Amino acid sequence: MSVRFLTLAAASVALLAPTVPPTAPGQPGKGHLLRHQPTAVQHEGAVSAAELLARVRDCAPVSAGRYRTDGGTPATVPVCGTPDAVFWQADMDIDCDGRPGDRCNSSTDPYFSAGTAFQQSDGRHLDAETLPYVVVPVPSAVWDHRDHGVRGGSVVAVVHGERVQYAVVGDTGPHDIIGEASYATAQALGINPDPKGGGTDSGVTYIVFKDSQAVPIESHASAVQIGERLARVFVDGS
Repeated sequence: MSVRFLTLAAASVALLAPTVPPTAPGQPGKGHLLRHQPTAVQHEGAVSAAELLARVRDCAPVSAGRYRTDGGTPATVPVCGTPDAVFWQADMDIDCDGRPGDRCNSSTDPYFSAGTAFQQSDGRHLDAETLPYVVVPVPSAVWDHRDHGVRGGSVVAVVHGERVQYAVVGDTGPHDIIGEASYATAQALGINPDPKGGGTDSGVTYIVFKDSQAVPIESHASAVQIGERLARVFVDGS
């Protein structure tokens, strides 16, 4: 479970660029970290960001209240719903939890946890560096994701700018905060994935398809295949 939101302020917008920005004071090694980022994909599948965003223009709230995007900020984000999906529009903070690697470990992330709420098919925790996944709040009186067909492995379309990335629900976070995704999700969307100073403070839409399931949860190919099919159904309104 991620807890970094409880103490961190909103992350600043930092899109990946072809050149490497200088290492910021107090963030040793950040320039080295970004140097090895591959070019982000524009989108996965044939459903465009514009089509998905047009479908979520109106919100019918399914949550009993609203969420904060970071600790200490106002609660402004509702979870909205349609017959096929739930969605929210928020920021993106970086979840580096799960199996440790070169970029996600206790040295790169002071709030690192070696566990994720959901595990892959062999029982190991998820790998935030390689698996695009998103974080949902733990069930509470505000919203219980389980009541809306959302569970570990549910397929998510994550939209930022003109980019679409398919992911799975892979972890849970604080009961009153929303807007977090794995290192791999941010990287693919062109968002700075650095767990210390990355992320973006707005402009991310998360669309979770109800009763969907990537099999196994760690198969990104499964998430893309299912996500593309369900996204087309979602935007067509059928």
